[in-house]
Amino acid sequence: MASTGSFVTELYCPKCSSKYSIDSIIRLCTCGSPLLVDYDYKKASGVFTPNIISKRESSLWRYLEMLPVRDTKDVVSLGEGLTPLLRSDNIAKTMNLSALYFKDESKNPTGSFKARGLSVAVSKAKEFGIDKIVIPTAGNAGSAVAAYCARANIKCRIIMPEDTPEAFSIDAFYHGAEIEKINGTIKDCGERAEKLVIDEGWFALSTLKEPYRIEGKKTMGYELAEQMDFELPDVIVYPTGGGTGLIGMWKAFDEMEKIGWIGNKRPKMISVQSEGCAPIVRAFEENKEKAELWQNPYTHAAGLRVPSAIGDFLILNAVRKSCGKAVAVTENDIDKYTRLLASKEGIFPAPEGGAAMAAVVKLLDEKYINVNDRIVVFVTGSGYKYLDTLKERSNL
Repeated sequence: MASTGSFVTELYCPKCSSKYSIDSIIRLCTCGSPLLVDYDYKKASGVFTPNIISKRESSLWRYLEMLPVRDTKDVVSLGEGLTPLLRSDNIAKTMNLSALYFKDESKNPTGSFKARGLSVAVSKAKEFGIDKIVIPTAGNAGSAVAAYCARANIKCRIIMPEDTPEAFSIDAFYHGAEIEKINGTIKDCGERAEKLVIDEGWFALSTLKEPYRIEGKKTMGYELAEQMDFELPDVIVYPTGGGTGLIGMWKAFDEMEKIGWIGNKRPKMISVQSEGCAPIVRAFEENKEKAELWQNPYTHAAGLRVPSAIGDFLILNAVRKSCGKAVAVTENDIDKYTRLLASKEGIFPAPEGGAAMAAVVKLLDEKYINVNDRIVVFVTGSGYKYLDTLKERSNL
């Protein structure tokens, strides 16, 4: 893993601008906001170049200079990142689209984009000497953290809703994690995790309640730029629960501009949710800066069943600054387009990917995006983790 080392400098708060040492174990700003990682962009621009990156290993750690882990001995990797960007052969033709692409994150270890964030977060935990990690999860994050904790020899505990698809608890169990199931939502799981932090000294890797998962997720933005010859697409369609991936990519685009890789052009960022749990969509449509708690959330796309997100203001900021949109789709359309991706493109997506494809169709009908746009749809995970849910919904 050849590298000049990380150019990480400090943590900063995007809400109140407070700054913190990168060498301290800090989860949130004193104002309650998520913290973000900053770098020495001037120094990085001289040695961190596309030509150098292109010769490196095929994992997200090719971007080590812009990641927060200082020493490669602390990197915990299973080969995550560098997932394929697949151009549509069939759906694009039937919809008369010029350029439709699928960023297939199901090819990551443990089958989803969550591997990116957890690889970096567990690596940073190892660097800090943390020996036990807890995480609230709707599924894929639990699988990923269990695998990376196993590799790092860190004790792992997972809190998940009782109705989480069974594959996720089996996966986590075989990776050696302790599993606790809660009668409630991911929000209730998060509250239980925080209690374990206070009562028993666990370190929680809850979404955006520590600064490092987003750093792994942002590499989707770096990869996308690299795979498209540093000409960003016109539209990015992203299924949004906690929203770390969308926020992370937006951060990556800003970083790449600062180091001279891209200009100031940005894609329209489309945040996709289910009609049964759409707090970001409601806040967007009501022109609010934060999203209110969604009562009685329901969707079979477990990753979208997030009734409140601590990073809501960051999601909404990225969507609005990009001239994008937050859009909700029906459960039936999630089913329909999950199957369409599999049957027409050979990509078997988790329902969240079906939701993203359904949003493309909806926005084309509304003429919010057009057939000549270069559109990238994120398939955030594999349908194989949802076989029990998909069987039930398909009446097989």
